[in-house]
Amino acid sequence: MVEILLNGIFIGSLYALFGIGLALTLGLMRQINLAHGDLIVLSAYAALEATRLTGLHPLIVMPVVVVGMYFIGWALQRVLIERVMGRGETSPLLITFGLSMVLQSAMQLAFTADTASLDPGFLGPASVQIGPLTMGLLPIITFGVSVGVFALTAAVFNATNFGRSVRATADDARTATLMGIDTKSIFSTAMGLSIAVSAVAAIFFGMRGTFGPFVGGNWMLYAFETVILGGLGSIWGTFAGGLILGVSQALGGMIQPSFAPLLGHIVFLVVLLVRPRGLFAK
Repeated sequence: MVEILLNGIFIGSLYALFGIGLALTLGLMRQINLAHGDLIVLSAYAALEATRLTGLHPLIVMPVVVVGMYFIGWALQRVLIERVMGRGETSPLLITFGLSMVLQSAMQLAFTADTASLDPGFLGPASVQIGPLTMGLLPIITFGVSVGVFALTAAVFNATNFGRSVRATADDARTATLMGIDTKSIFSTAMGLSIAVSAVAAIFFGMRGTFGPFVGGNWMLYAFETVILGGLGSIWGTFAGGLILGVSQALGGMIQPSFAPLLGHIVFLVVLLVRPRGLFAK
């Protein structure tokens, strides 16, 4: 039972990494990026190609992939999304939906529809013994990295001038502009950070499972549920939402393996009915 709960916490920390990028765009920027899941898949493929070209471990090429995805996110905000902002709430939704379709088709063309995975190397079978429990080393590293990413993100957005500028721009872009804030640059940087931190999740998931051009929708769903469970505007709430989703799925898997995702969705629905704004909404 304890091992099952720990596995749920470990996979939940991965879901939290999926959600943190979406939390930045949805909770702080008031934008819904429907291509979020497909951009995560693109990050996984970028890491796969980097490992093939260099022969290096996925964790070693991670910084290069993260920086590259940051610039892709920055460019998408500046070139595409920014052009339709202010034209109604549905315009960013439609442009990111179109981007999602383009990315799926492009990834299928470039990488085929076959599933792929990242080679974890020695981390795959490695485990550590803690008392009577045997835990995989890769899940432990994933959890530690997830906590570190959330701590760094919270510090940036809660205790820096940039973070305050993002929140001010999200609350009232016109007033923020009058106060001298470059709102276009702020949103582009925030979108870049959103995609960059999601790339970290993509690489860890790629080492633990498989991915393909059309799995972005599932990853987007888990990211969305994580953000809503935690509550919009709460970075650590997103982390808690990921853990709740992961543990719920682990408990569902105890009943029947196919029941795991269903129980996670049921918990999401119940929380949404009881607290529509999420458990830790700000």
